[in-house]
Amino acid sequence: MMYNPQAERKSMYTQPPSHEYKSSDKTSPISVILVSSGSRGNKLLFRYPFQRVPDSPSSLTAKQRSRYALNTSGDGPEDQDGDSRFSDIILATILATKSDMCGKKFELKIDNVRFVGHPTLLQHPPVIQGSKTDPSPKREMPTMILFNVVFALRANADPSVINCMHNLSRRIAIALQHEERRCQYLTREAKLMLSVQDEITTMTENGSPQSPFRHILPKCKLARDLKEAYDSLCTTGVVRLHINNWLEVSFCLPHKIHRIGGYYIPPEALENSLKAIRPYHALLLLESEKVLLSQLPLDCSPAMVRLIKTCSPMKNLQQLAQDADLALLQIFQIAAHLVYWGKAIIIYPLCENNVYMLSPHANICLYSPLAEQFAQQFPGHDLPSMLAKFSLPVSLSEFRNPLEAPAQEAQLIQMVVWMLQRRLLIQLHTYVCLLVPPSEDEPILKDEDPLLPPRVGGRSLSTPSALSFGSPSSSDDMTLTSPSMENSSAELLTGGDSPLNKRMTETLLASLSEHERQVILNIPAAQNPEDLRMFARLLHYFRGHHHLEEIMYNENMRRSQLKTLFDKFRSVLVVTNHEDPIISIFQSPMEK
Repeated sequence: MMYNPQAERKSMYTQPPSHEYKSSDKTSPISVILVSSGSRGNKLLFRYPFQRVPDSPSSLTAKQRSRYALNTSGDGPEDQDGDSRFSDIILATILATKSDMCGKKFELKIDNVRFVGHPTLLQHPPVIQGSKTDPSPKREMPTMILFNVVFALRANADPSVINCMHNLSRRIAIALQHEERRCQYLTREAKLMLSVQDEITTMTENGSPQSPFRHILPKCKLARDLKEAYDSLCTTGVVRLHINNWLEVSFCLPHKIHRIGGYYIPPEALENSLKAIRPYHALLLLESEKVLLSQLPLDCSPAMVRLIKTCSPMKNLQQLAQDADLALLQIFQIAAHLVYWGKAIIIYPLCENNVYMLSPHANICLYSPLAEQFAQQFPGHDLPSMLAKFSLPVSLSEFRNPLEAPAQEAQLIQMVVWMLQRRLLIQLHTYVCLLVPPSEDEPILKDEDPLLPPRVGGRSLSTPSALSFGSPSSSDDMTLTSPSMENSSAELLTGGDSPLNKRMTETLLASLSEHERQVILNIPAAQNPEDLRMFARLLHYFRGHHHLEEIMYNENMRRSQLKTLFDKFRSVLVVTNHEDPIISIFQSPMEK
């Protein structure tokens, strides 16, 4: 499935995540700046945070130090980052580019500051000339030629952060360009900003210096929108503006949204995980259905509403597509959208065979806010005691008690879902590796990892396609029918011990070395043609890259069949348990 996180998205949310982060975070911008160029020259219309103005010339002289001294004066974040040393005139000169640079990414690095924007050329409608009796034009000649919404970042900002800031600048520019063409919104706001600046300049000449931007803020809607965008980027990472109370501009900074305490999910890892979603995965909403539906805009897609109402952590995406009466590809796209905006994560559907254990990043404090929330959500239960049950890997079937009421089992599922939403648990999957003991004449390679062999019998193997369409689950142990099974593999299931099946088995085993084939053929289970055919059919999965549930989906097999086969060939198969790399980033993010 192709997924482009930089594509245009429409916001669904009115409430950003509850956690906040300091503006000193490396992903936060230093400031937001609006500049223009026109008949009056280059102008800095607005800047936030406000530039600090010195109290008096004498105080400025007293604070002068060696140019090589470290900055230990305790100035604000913008001073520490070197942004405040640029005057308004300098910023207007360097950020208001030429017309031929409009419509392109603008990036300029000066010392420890990097400016990122999207210069935009204004396309004014033609001026309507007046009549002979009234020769004056019906519309003023435009004074603004271009504008640029610029975000000042740290020079060492991550390239993905730079691209995201450029994307936001471009979205705001498109909205402003549209409103300028429709009703001259930007021209009106710019005139208001310049008039306030002129007024404050006159007052400053007769008294103490003041920042004109502080006075612009309560009078100018565009200034308040830019301030709101800056504050949102520094806190939640979710920006939702209504330019001129008309056009919606929605944006999310994944570096802020996908965090768990002091840990974060790299955007590249998130994008790779979204591209690798399989039909047997499930979507776990991080908020209740009622809350999520209340955050959707009025013009939201009906498919989004249908998916949210149908979504369940016990349904895989293939089942979800059938229940919601949507195409599987559409389910993938909506799921990726929800995950990217931090409203859901990808998991494996809950079933009794799932094995969970305590996450190494879980907060296990007795009196943590999570413990209080758990006690309120599930009266009579406490979070530390529940987490203690998962201190070692345990399957959900071990919690099943046939004497308990069905309501208690349902409550257990709700508790597991609650802990998965808070990333307190991780799921372990079963992986199988082919490990044939070496012959006496074959040297042992000490540097080779026996648990993750890069190949099987000298042949490189590829993973199955990310999209495999099929029919719904038809068994209680999550077996799915997948048409991705090759014809040769399907024929190995039937036909008995025919010469054709023998040749197919030999062909599949031909990728192994002579020693490996002899060891496998000497196993007692290999004397049964049916067991040998099944082993040969699944041989390309025995390299530690495909977990048990994936094999079940791709080959339309039951869990009991696979476990029986593993047991019969246990002398050459090594079974390991670890996380699924595709969804592990949602459970164990990287440390920042």
